[in-house]
Parts: sequence; structure tokens; C-alpha cells
Amino acid sequence: ALVLSTDVSVEGVHFRREWLTLEEIGWRACAAALSDLAAEGARVVGVVAAVVMPAGTSDADAVALMNGVGAAAAGSGGLVLGGDLAGGTAWSVAITVMGRAERPVTRAGAEPGDAVWVTGTLGGARAAVSEWRHGRVPVDSAREAFAHPAPRVVAGRWLAAHGARAMLDVSDGLVADARHLSAASGVAIDLDLDLLPQHAAVAAAADAAGEDAALFAAAGGEDFELLVALPPEFDGGARDLFVRECGV
Repeated sequence: ALVLSTDVSVEGVHFRREWLTLEEIGWRACAAALSDLAAEGARVVGVVAAVVMPAGTSDADAVALMNGVGAAAAGSGGLVLGGDLAGGTAWSVAITVMGRAERPVTRAGAEPGDAVWVTGTLGGARAAVSEWRHGRVPVDSAREAFAHPAPRVVAGRWLAAHGARAMLDVSDGLVADARHLSAASGVAIDLDLDLLPQHAAVAAAADAAGEDAALFAAAGGEDFELLVALPPEFDGGARDLFVRECGV
């Protein structure tokens, strides 16, 4: 099946120039779109980039941003197939991604009794943003989580092949995205935040913000990890395999 998705990153909304290099902006915009393919269990075919540049942007700046787009696409097995350039008042990067999936996984297939899993760790991107907004410099690992997210394409394909019933990427935050999965599947989801895998930067950032660390991580968006519903029998025999293949 052909899988398509589009994602837009806008300066002042999704990123700030004082936080990121142009290459990082390109990478992040492409990675966010590729994450939607990961959530379908798809392999990447290619991407198309439509970029709006502020007046006076140099050719070198445009190339730097597209180098980031290209690196993210190549890192997930795809190519930049084309795009468009236009002038405007601020940077905007619209990425359309194309993939193929033998069995596309939607957010609508979870069933009562399924276990809910998440890849990787959560809260790193929010930790970076929180530090920036308070005038502080985030630790390197938090900055990396925000600037250079890794689309979970390999994990998504592995999960699709191992019985994933419903899946989506954690872009709005675990709490919000669990609601999306719950609504689409018509089931209730019970989250145990004591089991939530937190990014290493969360504790300090949450403490500085005066928030509970688990809630801080659960509310943070743009981690681009995968939230997946798996059948009950998976929990009994495949936990170690999940950890090794997908990370927790």
C-alpha cells in the first residue's frame, strides 16, 4: 500500500532561529514528517520539500536547510524527489513523505486487553524548550532530542511485523496522543506513569519548572517516538525482544 503524509514546520511556531541551525531546521522538519510513515509501519520511498524563505536569504542558507532535509531522508532510506522554493516573511518547511507498507497500521485497531508500549524515552524535546524559554542553555542530550529527532522507521516496520494493532507517533505528547489512539480505536487507555521511560534531562528540567517529572515527560510533545497497542500475548514472550529492537 502507498502511504502519504504532509507535515509543516513554521518559524516562531515549531522552531526559533536562535535555537537551531538551518541544517537542524531542515532535519527536524523532515524527521517529523517521516515519523508519520514510521507510525504506519511503512518503509520510506522519498520526500518532497516546499520551502518558504525570508527575503534576503542566501543560496548558502537554502542549501544548508536542504542538506538537513536530505540527510534525514537518507538516514531513513529515502531520497529528496523534488520540491519548491518561495519567498516570504519567515522560514516555513512543508515536507510531503511517500512510503510503502505491506500492512499499514492505523490508530484505529486497538482492542480491549491490549498492552500499550512506547519506544525510546519521552520528555527530552520539552526539556530543551523549557530551558530555552527560561533563558537557560539545555544540556546537550536535550538539545539533541529537539534538534535531531530520529524517525522510528525501523521500529515501526518491526512492530507492524510483530502484531501491532494500532500505532501513532508521539508528536502532541503522550497524554494527548493516547487520547487520539483511544478515540480512534473506541477503547479506554490506562497509563501507568510510574512505568514511563523518561529522557535523562527531564528530572532537572521538571524540577526547574516546578513540575512532577513523570507528568512533565507525559505532557511533552515532539518526541517522535511511537505509541503502539500490542496484543496481550506479546507482553508475555517478547519484552526483551522489544527492548532490544525498539528501545525503551
